[in-house]
Amino acid sequence: MDPRLKTELWVLATVRRCSVENVPCTVARRGDRDAGAVLLKINRFAEGCSVLAQSRTLDGELVWSRGTGPEPVGETEADAYIARQIKRDPDLWVVEIEDRQGRKPFDGRIV
Repeated sequence: MDPRLKTELWVLATVRRCSVENVPCTVARRGDRDAGAVLLKINRFAEGCSVLAQSRTLDGELVWSRGTGPEPVGETEADAYIARQIKRDPDLWVVEIEDRQGRKPFDGRIV
């Protein structure tokens, strides 16, 4: 994401791209329209869920960290993690993707 691009526009464009690619994707929670960070919940159904948290490196590169750890977790655990993060940062956006392959439609590498 270009740091000058508003979060709302970036998220909605990605949701639209998922729709075109036939990947179910919804905005589960809207945060700050201009500069809210994003949590990405990827539901792989029987394989479990992963929650990725958006951040930036010291060089400004967009990256994602595995908020729920390296292995998928149950949906209840993923939702509990998201709830804790929202308590810390009420400006967060939450985007949920249902994809058995676990694809991440947002740019940026996972660290």
